Amino acid sequence: MIIAGKNYKIVDTFDTIVTIPDCVVVSQNKLGHGHGESKLYFGTKENMRMFYGSEGFTVDCFLLKKDLLDFLEALKKEYSNPSQDYAGKDLFPKLWETRMEKISEMDEVISFQIHDQTQIKGPRGYVNSRDKGFKVFRELSLPLVSYLSAMKLESDNGQVKFYWKLFVDYDVIANSSKQPTVFVYGQKKKDIGVVHPTRKEKQQAEIRNSRIGQGRYREALLEECPFCPITMVNDERLLIASHIKPWVVSSDSEKTDPKNGYMLTPLYDKLFDRGFITFTDDKKMIVSNWLSPKNRMRLGLKDNQRFALLPMDEKRMAYLDYHRKFVFKG
Repeated sequence: MIIAGKNYKIVDTFDTIVTIPDCVVVSQNKLGHGHGESKLYFGTKENMRMFYGSEGFTVDCFLLKKDLLDFLEALKKEYSNPSQDYAGKDLFPKLWETRMEKISEMDEVISFQIHDQTQIKGPRGYVNSRDKGFKVFRELSLPLVSYLSAMKLESDNGQVKFYWKLFVDYDVIANSSKQPTVFVYGQKKKDIGVVHPTRKEKQQAEIRNSRIGQGRYREALLEECPFCPITMVNDERLLIASHIKPWVVSSDSEKTDPKNGYMLTPLYDKLFDRGFITFTDDKKMIVSNWLSPKNRMRLGLKDNQRFALLPMDEKRMAYLDYHRKFVFKG
């Protein structure tokens, strides 16, 4: 991995995903009213110190400007139509523009140090920092809907640094978003009366069904590929209709477009949905370096393995381009 002209090898990846809590973010992003202490929970002290160093560590970390711009771009819809009750949600559309401009003017590598919070008792591990780079991290992080992954790198001369990257949790946004009213119909009139759905209401119901891989969306996917092209499992009860471009950021037509999906077994659906794997236009799997080497080995995942029966066409290539840029943990 080459960063700012220096070559680094990947030593390890922190296995636990760090969901951004309310206490870390700046006031406009908060869901609650407390100021917090800006300390960041990093799992158990034991696991945290095994990754970062011994008790009392101070280590060098960095964010990449490109990553932050991609992160903000992926959250553009969340800023324009917030799924959460952020304290400054009325200002979010303007905040998005301001933050994009601010990050665009920064250096390619945004460095800072973090410190082990040894004064905090108990088994939970925390880090904190007063550096500008950490303040940028706090400003861009949105509680619940964003999370952090960390990677340990070593340069050719033995220098160790920790690469931080923010990701969007599309599932949280989708599950938090207000869903259209569910219309009940077909029951006996003497009980509640019969409510006949309009064409628009039927369309909304179909869109809702596409969120969980049901209805015509699933049927159309099964017609194209009635098996998982990775495992070749063809039992429909074990197949999930996965979206390539996440449901929550798709237009109504994209949500029900079978070209925006693959039939996958649960494990590969989760890996694809969380951005740990993606595919090239020539049907090869790319495995994320943000999955630890141990877990890659346990799962038997291999880079550049080609799956000849993976459905591919121009529309899927366009959806995959979005997946590789905004979902895949590259």
